[in-house]
Amino acid sequence: MADLTGTVLAVQANFYRVMLDHGFEASLIDSNDHQFLSNELLCTRRARLKKIGQQICVGDRVTIEEPDWQGRRGAISNVEPRLNLLDRPMVANVDRILLVFALADPPLDPHQLSRFLVKAESMDTEVLLCLNKRDLVDDVTWQMWRDRLVGWGYAPMGISTYTQAGIEPLSQKLQTGVTVVAGMSGVGKSSLINLLVPNLQVRVGQVSQRLGHGKHTTRHVELFALPKGGYLADTPGFMQPNLAIAPQDLVNYFPEARQNLAKGELCQFHNCLHRRDEPNCVVRGDWERYEHYLAYLEEAIAHQQKLRHSTTIETALKTKDSSEGKRQQEPKLSKKRYRRESRRSEHQSLDMDDE
Repeated sequence: MADLTGTVLAVQANFYRVMLDHGFEASLIDSNDHQFLSNELLCTRRARLKKIGQQICVGDRVTIEEPDWQGRRGAISNVEPRLNLLDRPMVANVDRILLVFALADPPLDPHQLSRFLVKAESMDTEVLLCLNKRDLVDDVTWQMWRDRLVGWGYAPMGISTYTQAGIEPLSQKLQTGVTVVAGMSGVGKSSLINLLVPNLQVRVGQVSQRLGHGKHTTRHVELFALPKGGYLADTPGFMQPNLAIAPQDLVNYFPEARQNLAKGELCQFHNCLHRRDEPNCVVRGDWERYEHYLAYLEEAIAHQQKLRHSTTIETALKTKDSSEGKRQQEPKLSKKRYRRESRRSEHQSLDMDDE
């Protein structure tokens, strides 16, 4: 029989839920002796993968050995090379990121939206922008936000999980590959997933009236199979996506800045970071998100300096077993300052003095 292949849907402790590819559906018997079909297995990881440090993440493409159809069990023997890996939360082989924000309740914050967009762009995947709660704003407000975001380089889709307006056109864009849903808490991500994946019933939270944002309702990342193909991943709510981005790469994650670079003009200096004081820069200007760019640039520089500092400390330390058997770190000794000069060098020095 050919090797079984599939996609990891969820990771729980040392077990992995795997959806088998089409063509590997197995016939099973339930307790009432009614025959049904299932293409999902609960798997463990082969000891060999553990020894080589192979981590298995949601979205990984895997090979399964020795399936137990009666118990719906199997063992993962191989993990295919990943196309990419989203770091927070960890999802592999992401085809697109669907950013969901609300037009109202909570109100749309341009700075937060920009931060999520930059993080999504850094994944080098397709980015879809969806603005929920269209029913809570008038046409003038919606058109204002739409025109503004077009200036940023995006074509937002307006939807309403309450009236279900715009849900069908959105679902047609998600029928292939793995789509990760991300955004602020309380914007309607769980409600949207419940509409895209019928009979799922993901827990829905409410927006805090005191804080102006929603409560986290998703505890762990999981892939859900969409009715017409493709997978959808909800991500645990988080307020501030990290921007661990190289400062020189940051400009590439702003579509409006990329347009300036695409014209063929070059900055005067090859290592230009496009600050206000850098001469003959073709990127800086009056585009709306330039202030966001400068703020994120300082954050990226600070992160890079922190990494360099931690690396310097690590190289200056060594690990040693103490007399109690505990491993501890201590400074490395400098050869020049602490180590005694060899006897050969001493003799050579004496011979030179005699001459």
